[in-house]
Amino acid sequence: MDITIHASFLPHHDPDASLAFYRDTLGFEVRKDVGYNGMHWITVGPADQPDVSIVLYPPGADPGITDDERRTITEMMAKGTYAIATLATHDLDATFERLQASGAEVVQEPTEQPYGIRDCAFRDPAGNLLRIDELR
Repeated sequence: MDITIHASFLPHHDPDASLAFYRDTLGFEVRKDVGYNGMHWITVGPADQPDVSIVLYPPGADPGITDDERRTITEMMAKGTYAIATLATHDLDATFERLQASGAEVVQEPTEQPYGIRDCAFRDPAGNLLRIDELR
């Protein structure tokens, strides 16, 4: 079986802030930028990994959820408890400094975890938790 990860989805509520964070702060390239009925989907990813993407999507886009569910999603996003992505880098300290200097919300400074990794954590403009592992 030949299966790879192609795309993961993270919600956003401000396409301009999300675009600035993922493109300008993380250095991801923009692969698609699509608007439809007042909503906005942005596909981004690392330039050296063209087959792996993150789709930043409007959480209210799914017609199968109720207004109450939309409100719950919005509340969870505001608290930073709705979505998580784990990224990785060879230079965690430099990555941490760049993100911190950008004004991104720091959740955890670089830390050696008892389960064998060193990582840090931030929130993107929508409140999504981004953990960044150090590759060794």
